[in-house]
Parts: sequence; structure tokens; C-alpha cells
Amino acid sequence: MDKDNETLNEEIQEEVNNAPENESEAQETEEPQEELKDESKEPEVEEETPKDPLEEAQAKIDKLNDTLLRKMAEFENYRKRTLKEKAELILNGGEKTIKKILPVIDDMERAIENGKKTDDVATLREGMDLIYKKFIKILEGEGVKRIETDGEDFNTDYHEAIAMVPGMGDDKKGKVIDCVQTGYTLNDKVIRFAKVAVGQ
Repeated sequence: MDKDNETLNEEIQEEVNNAPENESEAQETEEPQEELKDESKEPEVEEETPKDPLEEAQAKIDKLNDTLLRKMAEFENYRKRTLKEKAELILNGGEKTIKKILPVIDDMERAIENGKKTDDVATLREGMDLIYKKFIKILEGEGVKRIETDGEDFNTDYHEAIAMVPGMGDDKKGKVIDCVQTGYTLNDKVIRFAKVAVGQ
């Protein structure tokens, strides 16, 4: 009986010795176990429902159709705007040049009115000469140039022969003898050939 009591006392003493000193230590020993339990749990994976390929294809088609319709509308607007601008350019392309010519018309009207009040031919001739020079200067500003003919060799690129003049001598053969109508170029392109008489 004494042996049993001693054995029992020894077991109780061992339990006391092994027991944690306070509750906090007991909690510390318990927490890792809880953590281990949490780590052992497998993470929950949300299963994505697979999308219907037909729906995805239809969405892409709808998007492409919308883009196509927008581009077509933009192109149609651009085409209409371009046609309108082209028509305006054809109708009013010479507006700038005409505005420059209008002062010449004003000068001519004044010259006509002054011509009624005077009999001085020299004054009228001088006025007309000034108007002519002003007009030529405006045309040159627009790229219009007179084709020179005096003493020039006959050139089919610029001259149109309307008469052949024989008996002018060898030095005048193939040369422009007289200019019947002045020719002009616009930016180096012939817009009217000079009509000339050529030595034969």
C-alpha cells in the first residue's frame, strides 16, 4: 500500500513539474498547434465557370461590326467634305487673282471718265500705259509670263507660225519676223502660243 502511495505521489510530482508555470505559457504551447492546423488546411480554389466559345465569338463579331460601321461613317463624312471642298475650289479658285485684277478695272473706269473731260491724247496714252504695266505686274505675280518673240528663233514649243515671209535674207531664215498675237505661259506651261510670221 505504501508503494502504491509513493508511486502515485511520484506521478503527481512529475505532472506538477511538467505543467506550465502560468496560463500564458499554456496558450503559447497551444497556439502553434492551432497554427499547424491552419496550415494543414488546403486553400479553397474558386472554380471558374468556363465561358461559352459561341458567346465569346459573338461578342467579338459585335465589336468588329460596331468598329466597321464607325469607320464607314467617318469615311463617308470625309468623302462628302472633300467633294464639297473640290467643288468650292473649282467655282472660286480664281477668287484671289480676280481680287488683284479689280483695281485695274477701277483704274480703267477712271481713265474713261477722265478721257471724256480732256482732249489731251498724250495724257490719255500715259494713263493707259500705266494701267497696262500695272496689269502685267499683277499677272507676273500670278506666274503668267509673256513669250518673247523679237529676234527669236522659231520654236514650235512656244510659237505658232501663221505666215512665212520669203526674201528676208539668210540671217532672217527661221527667225520670227513679226508677232501677230502675244503668247503667254503660266508657271512655265504654255497657255497660249505666240502667233508669228517666220522668215523663209
